[in-house]
Amino acid sequence: MLENLDWARLAEFIAAGFAAQIVDGALGMAFGVISSTLLISVLGVPPATASASVHLVECFTTGVSGISHALHRNVNWKLFWRLVLPGIAGGVTGAYLLSTIDASVTRPFVMTYLALIGVYLLWRGLRHPPTPKEPKVIAPLGLIGGFLDAAGGGGWGPVVTSNLLVQGSTPRTTIGTVNTVEFFLTLSVSLTFLIHLGVAAFTTAVSGLLIGGILAAPFGAIIAKRVPARTLLILVGIVLTITSAYSVYKALA
Repeated sequence: MLENLDWARLAEFIAAGFAAQIVDGALGMAFGVISSTLLISVLGVPPATASASVHLVECFTTGVSGISHALHRNVNWKLFWRLVLPGIAGGVTGAYLLSTIDASVTRPFVMTYLALIGVYLLWRGLRHPPTPKEPKVIAPLGLIGGFLDAAGGGGWGPVVTSNLLVQGSTPRTTIGTVNTVEFFLTLSVSLTFLIHLGVAAFTTAVSGLLIGGILAAPFGAIIAKRVPARTLLILVGIVLTITSAYSVYKALA
């Protein structure tokens, strides 16, 4: 089997997974958007295969990322427990309703909202240094974020991280906590999908993304821990604005 493996192709997928997870682990969002974009636009992977690959890989990368954030004390456990159950409930509901709701209709509106949030976070980071506050709207946010992530094929990080930051939550622990909760969300939504796919799902794309993502996961937690809060806020605003605007363009094109 190994002698038939295209090592050059595998290296491309490893690089894509590494790049996507570095951003996701450090900023709490964008693994799906970045890796899917690289797979489809750069590496020529069919959209359906790219979506399945990314979904499967996230079950593993979010676990490693969550452990890394916990070890670096980037997790607010009080916030974690207030997010995890609503997030799972929203994710499971979204997975069940996926067949009856056309998520493509609502996706451009959600992405436009997130792009505007990104601009606001960028402005706030540049003009007003963040002053930490205790977020008040948590459970509904987890429910909505989980639902959109499952029904719309992604969105947990952008929706939950950005809205917690708007409420004044500390960037480092917000990013670490949202990343950690995402493992449980992804696992609950993807369990049936994984069982049905079995070993056949581990294509070269999945293997490469998985290796690159796992290698990058510890570095994302280190970056989130060491980069100043204001810089993190600005970076989140930039990434959220660019990825959301790109998603709006693709949805309307």
